[in-house]
Amino acid sequence: MINNTNSKTSTHVIHPFPPLYDNESKILILGSLPSVKSREQMFFYGHPQNRFWKVLASILDEKLPNNIEEKSNMLHKHHIALWDAIYSCDIIGSSDSSIKNVTPTNLTPIIENSNISKIFCNGATSGKYYKKYQSVTLNMPAEVLPSTSPANAAYSLEKLISIWGSSIIPLLE
Repeated sequence: MINNTNSKTSTHVIHPFPPLYDNESKILILGSLPSVKSREQMFFYGHPQNRFWKVLASILDEKLPNNIEEKSNMLHKHHIALWDAIYSCDIIGSSDSSIKNVTPTNLTPIIENSNISKIFCNGATSGKYYKKYQSVTLNMPAEVLPSTSPANAAYSLEKLISIWGSSIIPLLE
């Protein structure tokens, strides 16, 4: 098996797994596109250094989930949906800065089949593509939160928890 993670060759990636949501979801958190590790695991935020699950568990006052079932249960319990702004694109490894030839995800089914009232973007790349492709169609602005990616070294875990918590917690009360 060839490991494209450090390659300079672009690969065309099609989102390999479905969104996570149900009809009671109130908040939608959008990433850009699953990382190589997430695509291998077939679930969101699979890179062990990504702080997404630590941030969410902390702000939701939950135990850190250890597997896909626990992660899904935590999100459903708190009415949080997950999906990505990009359905397919050309990308080098997991590098958001290399993304080209984007096909956006169709977010309409999630919005129509849930109670989503607020959209958050996990990082600037997600925010950029949401604004470019989906914002006008859905007529819903999104709040861009700092990325939980390990590449976002400018934000400590504590700072991410503070910022994410102040945005998300009021919507869950």
